[in-house]
Amino acid sequence: MVNVTHSAAVFEAGSNSTNISTVPDPVEVLLSRESRFLQPIWDLRLGYEEYLQSPLFPVFLSVFYYFGLCIPFTFLDVFCKNQQWYKRYKIQPDKEITAAQLWDTLTLTMWNHVLFIMPAAVAQWVWTPSSPLPEMAPTLFDFIWHQIAGLFIFDFQYYVWHMTHHKIRFLYRHIHAVHHRYNSPFVWVTQYLHPWELVVTGFLTTTNTWFFDSHPFTVWSYMVVSITISVEDHIGFDFPFSLHNMDPTGNFGGSPKHDMHHQKPLTNFEPFFNHFDKMFGSFCPPMGPGGTKSKALKDYERKAKECKKNF
Repeated sequence: MVNVTHSAAVFEAGSNSTNISTVPDPVEVLLSRESRFLQPIWDLRLGYEEYLQSPLFPVFLSVFYYFGLCIPFTFLDVFCKNQQWYKRYKIQPDKEITAAQLWDTLTLTMWNHVLFIMPAAVAQWVWTPSSPLPEMAPTLFDFIWHQIAGLFIFDFQYYVWHMTHHKIRFLYRHIHAVHHRYNSPFVWVTQYLHPWELVVTGFLTTTNTWFFDSHPFTVWSYMVVSITISVEDHIGFDFPFSLHNMDPTGNFGGSPKHDMHHQKPLTNFEPFFNHFDKMFGSFCPPMGPGGTKSKALKDYERKAKECKKNF
């Protein structure tokens, strides 16, 4: 957590000395509070500081948000799978999500949280003191760019980690293969991981905002945003309102791209964006809703078959 202190510098005109007061000017603080766009939201913490400044709060936030985000998509897979709109937006509509698959993914997810996430959280609670929350909210500029920078940093980190665990057979077989047990992703595959992969990705996500000494509000928001994108990558749907469909640059990957990674594991290593995959030749055009194949994907598969014939 970031502990923000304030000081007011008072300069006397015509004097060669500078007097610095360690007590903040109340008027200056009031004006600064009013000028910060996020201050009304940050002030909602008042009265709850004892809970929010606890080392356990980010853990509970991420865990409860993750499970809460997954439940609606589970409802769709269980109760709506025979609906026409479901098959229209499902990327692999011929693959049915079964009760056995849900039980398998939920069981591993729960065991990972019980055996690894919660003990780490308790250890952090015991050995890490609570950090006082700052009085001021972050500036809107810092709030936004710290999160965007954190996403791009994690994107690079996981691209390298991910590609390495596919290229080195030992790492894939003993660690990353767990996540690839299902070639048709659904929401609970998001954290269907070997414990080592869960720990690494959690560590990278948590520590990326440390590079910028980010405000606690920024850190919490970044955790929510990164979980949202990760879950959306694995839902197995391509809705018109999905994040990648709202990106005018076309650099955001989204669920179709990661779904294709589960179908073709040596492609699309990047978790969030496309630039590294396109730069290093690991990009595969994704399959569209309803299992439709674009011309780009058909050309990619045709060239891949031709390359195999030549060897």
